[in-house]
Amino acid sequence: MRAGSKIRLRTIGRVSSALTDRALAPKQGDEGAPAAMIAIEQEFAAGLEGIAAGDEILVLTWLDQAGRDVLSVHPRGDLSRAATGVFATRSPDRPNPIGLHRARVVGMQGAELRVENLEAIDGTPVLDLKPVLGEAGER
Repeated sequence: MRAGSKIRLRTIGRVSSALTDRALAPKQGDEGAPAAMIAIEQEFAAGLEGIAAGDEILVLTWLDQAGRDVLSVHPRGDLSRAATGVFATRSPDRPNPIGLHRARVVGMQGAELRVENLEAIDGTPVLDLKPVLGEAGER
């Protein structure tokens, strides 16, 4: 596959959160994100088998409000810090705005997961969920 080739992604769900304004959302989930819900589309609900309250998961999202033409940012929006390439930051603005969030599942009901530490704003598309891996001997 050549650089710049097109890839087709499917969303598996959406975030439901009290966070509605990107500018007011915490930079990282452990910096004050409220509890949120991840609603998984019914056709993907079977993929939740094995996830339980207490699990830590990685939530991959499509940051649909991000700028896709940004290659350099001031980390955390702090203009006193030197501009840095986006690939060396967690900035949402980047050529492929894929969000990576470490969250804790606190409850489940059907195809909905209640999570903590998810800083994605309301309506953010979810691309995938993955478990946080333990040490090599625990996998």
